[in-house]
This record gives sequence, C-alpha cells and structure tokens, in this order.
Amino acid sequence: MSHDIEHDVGGGGILANKTLWICVGVGIFLLIALIMPTPKSVTTVVEEYGFAKKMIEWEIAHDVEGAANKTMMVLGIIPMAVIFFATEAIPIGLTGILMPVLAYFLHLLPMKMIGKTFSGDAPMFLLGVLAMGVAVVDVGLHKRLAAWLLGWTKGFLVPIFVLCVSMSVVGSFISAHAMCAFMTPVMAAVYFGAVSAKSSGGRIEHDPALAKFLLFTLCFALNVGGIGSPAAGGRNVIMMGFWSEYKVPMDFFTWMKYGLPLAPVLGVVVAVYMLVLFGRKIKTRDLTPGLEAIKEETRKMGKMQYAEYVTFGMLLLILVLWILGGEELGLGGPALLALLIPVIFKTTEWKKILNGISWDAWFMYCGALTLGALLKESGAALWLAQSFLKILSTVGMNEGLGLWIGMSGLSGLMTNFMSDAGTTALLGPIVIPMGIMTGVQGEPWAVGLAVAFATSFAHFLIVGTPNNAIVYGLGIYPDTGEKMLHPMDFVKYGFVLWVLCMVVVWVLGFMVLYNVIGFPEGILETARGVMEAGAL
Repeated sequence: MSHDIEHDVGGGGILANKTLWICVGVGIFLLIALIMPTPKSVTTVVEEYGFAKKMIEWEIAHDVEGAANKTMMVLGIIPMAVIFFATEAIPIGLTGILMPVLAYFLHLLPMKMIGKTFSGDAPMFLLGVLAMGVAVVDVGLHKRLAAWLLGWTKGFLVPIFVLCVSMSVVGSFISAHAMCAFMTPVMAAVYFGAVSAKSSGGRIEHDPALAKFLLFTLCFALNVGGIGSPAAGGRNVIMMGFWSEYKVPMDFFTWMKYGLPLAPVLGVVVAVYMLVLFGRKIKTRDLTPGLEAIKEETRKMGKMQYAEYVTFGMLLLILVLWILGGEELGLGGPALLALLIPVIFKTTEWKKILNGISWDAWFMYCGALTLGALLKESGAALWLAQSFLKILSTVGMNEGLGLWIGMSGLSGLMTNFMSDAGTTALLGPIVIPMGIMTGVQGEPWAVGLAVAFATSFAHFLIVGTPNNAIVYGLGIYPDTGEKMLHPMDFVKYGFVLWVLCMVVVWVLGFMVLYNVIGFPEGILETARGVMEAGAL
C-alpha cells in the first residue's frame, strides 16, 4: 500500500530556517539578560517583595542588584523559549530540557528545587496519561468509546457539534486531560476510516487539513470545559481557597451557576470557528465512513474481552482516585498506575508502552513547568503582572468591568506560558485585594472568577496545557506513525480562538451572567472587613 501525505505543518518558508530562529532566540535572550540595563521597577519588585532576600538565602545572588540580574535572565528566557517551542528551531523535547539546563548553569534556582520542578507531580501525571492513551489504543477500547459517544451521528456537521458540546461539558466535571488521552486515538481512527473510504486503488489519500481539524477541535473543546465547575481543575479550587481566606467562600454549585452555562456556548464557538477556519481546506467532507468503520470493527470485536475490562477498570480506578485521593495522592500517583496495571495484568507489553509514549511531549511539558517556577520564584511573573496593572490604570480599567476584562486578559496570556494553577496562585493574591478596594459590589468573587475562567484558554502555545501536549504526542497517522500536528499550528489556529473565547466570557459572562445571577449581598463588606482587620 502506498501513502500520499501532503504535509502542511506551517513550518515552510522562513519558519523552516532553524539556524535563523536559533540565532534570533539566543540574540533576544542575550539582549534582555546581559545587555539591557535592569529597569528600576524590576529591582524594586525584587527587593520589596522578598525575592532578593530569598535568592541571597539560597546563595544564588549576593545582593539586590545580583538578584535583579537573575530576574532579567528569566525575562530573557521567556521569548527565547516561545520561539524555540513554536518554530522547533531545536526539537521541542530538547527545548524543554534546555529550561532546567539554563536554571542549573545560570544558577537561577537551588539545585534541589530545579529537580523538583522537572519531575514533580505534574510531570508524573502527564507521563501516566500518555501511557493511558497507549493502553487504551492497544486493547481497542478507544473504538468502543467512539461508538458510544459518536456512533449514532452521521455526516460532518452533526458529529463535530456533538463532539464539541459534549467534550466541553464533560471536561467541566472530569479530567479533561484523561478525556484527551482517550479521545485523541478516537479522532485518529475516525480520520483514517473517513480518508480510507474516499481513497481508491489501495492508495491512502491523506487529508492533513481534516486531521488537524479533528484534533484541534477535540483539544480546544476540552480546554474551554475548564470553566464549568470546580472539579475541572486545581486552579478553580485554588481561587475558592483565596475567597475562603477573606471569609466569603463559594460552594460548588454556586460556581456552576456562573461557569457551566458558558461551557456549551464556548463548545459551539469552537465548532463554528474550526469549521470556518478549515472549511475550504478539508477534502473529506463526510465522517460517516469513519464512524461506520469503527462501529463495524466494534461489532467484530464482539463482547468486551479480558484486556478491555482490565483497561476500563483501570480508567475508572484512576478517575475515582483523582476525585477522592485529594492532596495525599495528587494527580501523578493515580496516573502512574497506567504504566503498572497493563503490564502486571498482561494487557499491554511494557516495551509497547515505552515506545508509544511521546517523550518529546513529556520533556517539553516538564521544561514548561521549570519555566513557570523560574517566573514565579524570580519575581519575573509578579513584575509582569504589576506592569500590566499600571497600564490598566492609565487607561481607566482599574475597577469593575474594565478590571475584569484586563485581569482575565492577563490571566489568559500567562496561562499559555505557565500552568493554570500557577497563574491563579500568582494573580489571585494580587487581584482580590484590588477588587475589594474598588468598592464595586460583587467583589472579590467577580474578579476572582474572571482570572480563573481565563486560565482555561491555553490554546495558542503547545506548552500551555497538558491537553495540547497530549494531542501533539498521541496524534499520529495510523498507517505511517507520523505526527499530525506541528507546534506552530497551535499559534496559527489557537490565537484567534483565544481572543474569541475571551470575548465570549467578557460579553456573556461579565456583562450578562454577572448581572442576571448577581452576587450575594454583603460579600464585599465582609471581605473588606477581613482585609482591613489584617486577618490575612
């Protein structure tokens, strides 16, 4: 059988000049880290907020000036890393490894801390999820999942809208990362069935636009689901913790009143956007053959077999442990069972799991976590946040709707560079007092929701969320094993969607739901009393 794949990875022309982008990235780093004078505002933040003292105690700086220089180095790493991740000037896994290498050799963090950032709970979680995807595909369970979720649909539009709405809602309540691992092979199977039916003469005529369309539609729909409930992610729980400290706690169902109505709307936005973006590029306009092929294969498989029961039981066990395990187990502990159970119960071979895991995606994500730690611990993230707040003040966006729009915009940008939980943990303590001091009714809930909601929209950088890393790692052509996506595709197709999602939240969330649902009386006064009493 011959293969015909037209690669449209977004890496042609000037983007294909790897040497050029290496020079550009390194040049920008050197300019910011070593050549530009350190702004006074950086030195002020580093000194006043204790970052200099911490670095001196860690023995990575001798004085305030030296600490500020370390912060400038971190600020220089950011654009270099983004360029390398987006253009693959060097392999993205190697770019991930570059983050701890720079942290070690530039002495930006204590050695023990660098190791923890690169191999903590989050990396173990992603490793387990990637292994989970391999195990599900190996036993064929992904075909049953496709038959259950999409088997009743036909054509092109109906399956896409069903996929987007269902994934956005499901992603509000259970791990979107796990769903991404289950469903990415499903999308690959639907794709292959559709193009195979259209091909003739034993020649597979691939449709790269359809492949990208299906994977990005899945990924983006799951991303936006993070807005729906506290169960969608740790960043929502972190924000709820900040409110509790001000004696204005929010319960699970109250969050759902503000967030869940937005989830299916955003799912529809994803569907419409992707259809408009890829509509003319897609050659295969009927997914029915792919869905029928999966249903037929499922029928041939007969009743669920031993390996499928074990794998399905493993998925349920991991989900239950994620929900009930709490901080004691974290996310990484249960996820690692996906490497252990298939081998012990002899459903998937160990070598197959090792070969199936996308180590490029894993190293990339680990490096992104190190970069996030550098941003937080050096004061670079706080300086960026304060600089943005000053800009908001100069344009009159320092209270009410203006503050909500401005801070959600900042949160949405930052979450593409560092973890959603890290973004919420950084901005929450800054913006909640700001909201309280404005005297606008509904604070601090309003600005807190604004920040937390936006962390679900890590669409335009591959390092923004595990979902992006998972579809990149598991999204391969079934017949050739080549990757369906290119890192630059996330920038090309994700940035405009990021803007659209932000606008939906600003209009439907802030201007409609905030007013229709309203906020409880007295929360502003209670939070202000706690703040003024210095109880925090």
